[in-house]
Amino acid sequence: MRASGILMPISALPSPHGIGTMGQQARQFVDFLHKAGQSYWQILPICPTSYGDSPYQSFSTYAGNPYLIDLDELSAQGLLKPEEYKHIDWQSTPDCINYGVLYEKRYAVLHLACERLLAAPPADYLDFVKKNRFWLPDYALFMALKDAHGGACWQQWEESLRRREPDAIKIARKRYAKEIAFWQAVQYLFYRQWQALKNYANAKNIRVIGDLPIYIALDSVDVWSEPKQFQLDENLNPTEVAGCPPDGFSATGQLWGNPLYDWDAMAKDGYAWWVRRIRHMCSIYDVVRIDHFRGFAGYYAIPYGSETAIGGRWRTGPGYALFAAIKKKLGDPRIIAEDLGFLTQDVNDLLRRCGYPGMKVLEFGFDSRDGGEYRPHGYPVNSIAYVGTHDNEPVNGWMETASPEDVARAVQYLNLTRQEGYHWGMMRGVWASASELAIVQAQDILGLGHEARMNTPSTVGNNWCWRAKRGVFNDRLAAKLYQAAELYERLPR
Repeated sequence: MRASGILMPISALPSPHGIGTMGQQARQFVDFLHKAGQSYWQILPICPTSYGDSPYQSFSTYAGNPYLIDLDELSAQGLLKPEEYKHIDWQSTPDCINYGVLYEKRYAVLHLACERLLAAPPADYLDFVKKNRFWLPDYALFMALKDAHGGACWQQWEESLRRREPDAIKIARKRYAKEIAFWQAVQYLFYRQWQALKNYANAKNIRVIGDLPIYIALDSVDVWSEPKQFQLDENLNPTEVAGCPPDGFSATGQLWGNPLYDWDAMAKDGYAWWVRRIRHMCSIYDVVRIDHFRGFAGYYAIPYGSETAIGGRWRTGPGYALFAAIKKKLGDPRIIAEDLGFLTQDVNDLLRRCGYPGMKVLEFGFDSRDGGEYRPHGYPVNSIAYVGTHDNEPVNGWMETASPEDVARAVQYLNLTRQEGYHWGMMRGVWASASELAIVQAQDILGLGHEARMNTPSTVGNNWCWRAKRGVFNDRLAAKLYQAAELYERLPR
C-alpha cells in the first residue's frame, strides 16, 4: 500500500526548555502529520546520547534519553513545581540545541521529580522495573558508577568493577542504591511518556518508524555487562573497531570506533542477544529501521587505535543465520534495511532473502560516479524512497554544495524550477516513484538549507543540534502536503 511519512527527530521539535520532548509539541506534530495525509513518523534513536551528542553512540541500547522527558507533563503530574524549571536559562536558540547546558542543568530538575516519584511510587512502577529487569538494573548501576567516577569510561574504573567481580558489584549496588533508584525512576518517566505519545500517534493512524543502530558504543552498559558478545582482548580492549572505508562522504573513511561483535560466540546461543534487542525495539516502535544493514553480510574492521579508517579490512558477517534466528523467535517483524554504502552481491542477496525493503536516496541518484540505481524510475515497489537521510544535506543545501554537474542532472531529470522550489521538485520525485513508502525530511518540507543539516558524517561538533521553530508545522503546510499525498496516491487507507 502506497504511503508517505516525514523524518523528524523528537529532539528537533520546538520547545521552550532547550530540546524537543515527548510532550504537547510532539502531539501537535502528530496532529500535523494526520492533517497532512501522512502515515508514518520516522524518528532517530531515542537512546541516551554520550560524547558528541550522537544518538548512534549511546550508553545503552535499551534506555531512553532523559533529555526527551517533557518537564511540563511532570509538572502537570505533580512531580515538579513550575518555579523549579520554567525560569532556567537553557542557553539555546529556537533553532539549535545546547547539549552542554542540558547536561549541566537537566538532571538536577529530574532529581527533584524522581524524589517525589519514589516517595510515593505509582502502582505500575514496580511492574515496570520487573518487566525490564533484563536491562534496567545493570543500566542504572552503570550510570551510578559513571557518576561516581566523574563520567569516566568504564575501562578506566578499578579492575574489580571493570571485570564485574561479583563481590564488587554487590557492594556497589548497596553503596549506590539511592543513585540506582534515581536512574530507574528516570527510565520509568521516559517510557511512560513514550508509550503515551506512541499511543496518541497510533490513534491518529500514524505509525512510528524507530531507528536501531547496528553497533554499540564502547562506553556502554551493553559492552560492560556482556563483554563476551564483543571482540575484546584479555584486557577488555577492542581488537578491531567499526567504521566505513573511504567513500563519497569522506576520503579517509569513517572511523566510528565501536567494538565489533563476536559473531561466532553469538551464533552458539542462537543470537539470543540480537533476538532480545529486536524484540524490545519491536515492542516500542511500529517499524524498525536497522542502520548499516550491509554490516551483517560483511563488515569493515579497523585496527584499534587507528586514526583513520583507511587501514581497515572486510570480514564476513553472520549473514542470513542471524535473521533466520530472529524469524524463528519473533515471526516477521516490520523491518527496514538501511542498505546504503559500499554494496556487494552478498549484501543484495541477503536483503533479497530477508525480504525487507531497502532504501533509495534520491540525492545519490545524481552522483556522476555511481548514482544510476538511485533514480526514481528504477525504484522497486519493495523499497523506501528518501530525498535524503539525516546524514544528507537538505535539498536546498545540497543544491549549493553538490557539484554543478550533479545539480544540473537533477534539474534536468526532475524539471526543477525556482518557482516551484527545488525542495518540492525533489520531494515530488520520491512521491511519484513506485516505492511503497516515501519519506522526506522535515527540513525539506520547510524549505531549509545547509544550516539545518542534522549530521555531517566523520565530523564532531555542530551535529544533531537543529530544531524547528514554533509554528512552522501549520495548517497551510499540512494542506499542501495532503494535496501531494492525494495526487500521488499516498493517502492513508
